[in-house]
Amino acid sequence: MKNYKNKKTEIPEEFEKAPEIKRREFLIRAAKALGCTVAAGSLAYLFYDPEGPPAISKQTRLVSLPDFSLSHIRPSMAIVRGTDDRKKALETALNALGGIEKFIEKGDRVLLKVNAAFASPPALSATTHPDLVSATARLCFAAGAESVTVTDNPINDPATCFLLSGIEKAALSEGAKLILPRENLFHPTTVKDAKLIRQWPLLYAPFDGITKVIGMAPVKDHHRSGASMTMKNWYGLLGGRRNIFHQDVHGVIEELAVMVSPTLVILDGIWTMMTNGPTGGSLSDLKQTHTMIVSTDQVAADAFGATLLEKSLENFPHILKAQDRGVGTADFNSINLIQINAG
Repeated sequence: MKNYKNKKTEIPEEFEKAPEIKRREFLIRAAKALGCTVAAGSLAYLFYDPEGPPAISKQTRLVSLPDFSLSHIRPSMAIVRGTDDRKKALETALNALGGIEKFIEKGDRVLLKVNAAFASPPALSATTHPDLVSATARLCFAAGAESVTVTDNPINDPATCFLLSGIEKAALSEGAKLILPRENLFHPTTVKDAKLIRQWPLLYAPFDGITKVIGMAPVKDHHRSGASMTMKNWYGLLGGRRNIFHQDVHGVIEELAVMVSPTLVILDGIWTMMTNGPTGGSLSDLKQTHTMIVSTDQVAADAFGATLLEKSLENFPHILKAQDRGVGTADFNSINLIQINAG
């Protein structure tokens, strides 16, 4: 994909075959997508492709993701308060947990699963902030990572989402690779003991050769699940007509948390979207909460994130469901919890 080549970035051969978006066409699409960000949240779903990948044959080989967690490390979480500098907050949190080198080693191939769901500018906090993407990629390379890959399967047009969110520029500026979803990158998966994610298209190809996974999400209100945080962020790995899962949104988030066992999750609460999530669209939807969470336990991270939304765990059945499945603990005080005031 010529769009994403620069002297720092190498794109695997199989991703070179994607059609190039001509500049004029791309700018038209970007303008249209930007216009949609100021509309009501429901309009964002107009960009969703209702057809999705083709039906999966029962004879197709199922895939599953390996466990990327570090079982030898005690479940830990660092909470940094009092700063709006995402780079500073991230570095402070990681240093409190023992440094990035505790999680990323020389030769690691790291995947950053961002939230790029919407064609939305960073100021609206509907997507992973580009400053956080660039800072994380930079730290991974400094720790000796061989490669860093950034991906997501957005609801809006992928190219415009990565452009307008600032994630594309942030990734490529640090030498990371950007993989946009295409039909041939999806392979069917069935989550263990799942009722919902069965023989379902998974954005699997970007995980090829990956040794560490970091999930990165903002803290947001969500009109169906109550919140969109680190566990809901894995929803962006699904293809197909995934909007049908909204009928049991708490159940699918539970299964997503079972599906992905990350090395780390980063939950950005510098600004929290308190209302009209997950798209937002106005600064009035946001509250400055000056908090960054880095955790090895995605359930604990989301349980703490619930406090930034000023709600109790009873408002988020998926958090308790994931705990019951053994994914992690909602009692974040029971793990190695480090709280830092960086103000």
